[in-house]
Amino acid sequence: MYLFQPFTVKNMTIRNRVVMPPMCMYSADTHGIANDFHFTHYTSRAVGQAGLIIMEATGVQSCGRISDHCLGLWNDEQAEAITPIVHACREYGTKMAIQLNHAGRKCEAQEKTILAPSAIPFEDGSPMPKEMTKGDIKDVIDAFRSAAKRAADIGFDALEIHGAHGYLISEFLSPLINHRSDEYGGSTENRSRILIEVLKAVHEVWPKEKPVLLRVSAEDYEKDGMHADEMAKIVNLVKPYIDILDVSTGGVVSTPPTAIYPGYQVKIAEKLKEATGLPTITVGLIVEAHQAEEILGEDRADFVALGRELLRDPYWVLHTARNLDVQYPFPEQYERAFEARK
Repeated sequence: MYLFQPFTVKNMTIRNRVVMPPMCMYSADTHGIANDFHFTHYTSRAVGQAGLIIMEATGVQSCGRISDHCLGLWNDEQAEAITPIVHACREYGTKMAIQLNHAGRKCEAQEKTILAPSAIPFEDGSPMPKEMTKGDIKDVIDAFRSAAKRAADIGFDALEIHGAHGYLISEFLSPLINHRSDEYGGSTENRSRILIEVLKAVHEVWPKEKPVLLRVSAEDYEKDGMHADEMAKIVNLVKPYIDILDVSTGGVVSTPPTAIYPGYQVKIAEKLKEATGLPTITVGLIVEAHQAEEILGEDRADFVALGRELLRDPYWVLHTARNLDVQYPFPEQYERAFEARK
């Protein structure tokens, strides 16, 4: 089965095609430090044989957190708390990535100032963000660089830059939010500038042999917003700096998807895979093994991300292998539970 085939990108071989996507747990302390919950949460999915775990959106600045209880990686104390989680997960054969993020105008943490490309609040009642100066932009780029260096020192196998869901980089990319008149606004190329500069900065400190992922929202669900054709153009601009494309949609504005059904985002991921030639992760109510197998078998994506399904069942991979009679190397501690149907 395609689900259980390994896949190699640079020096990282992922043992199967199942990805646990980044999902905020809102469980860090107010200083952005991981705790026992995070250890249990992530290691249980590693024992359950997820091929790649992408750790939840992790702020590169205090005002880059989504909430007061989101993880951070802007200081060494935060890095020290994450390190044993990563090492434990890797002991079970799972590859570990971390998603670095700046929340931009969607920061709901108790911060005096929140940042955005333009002074436009997310929705009625949301705080008014500060339109970023070039100095602010430079500080954010430096923060991504510093966080990437810490991630490299921790020993992550891969790094993901969050350019989706209406957070800061996504805000710059979307014409709905970015109304700037300088070199960071206007044309597709200008709106992509901060993303390119972040990726270049990350590559200054990230090991060349390890992959860099980019998550994007390829559809804003608004007529004048981002659509797949323009996102493909953006991805091709940054293609020299990324190795895997993680495709999602929405979040830039509060407009919901036009329709939600199992695999509703796969078609857009397929379009970006064809347009860019990059290995691609798709997501969106993928819960069933045969559904995932069809996506992979038809080469619509290279990986399937199971978000809520892995929250419900940390051992989805093991259960799927057993139910489909697939020969798979289960953790030795659990072999007797899977070797026969008893």
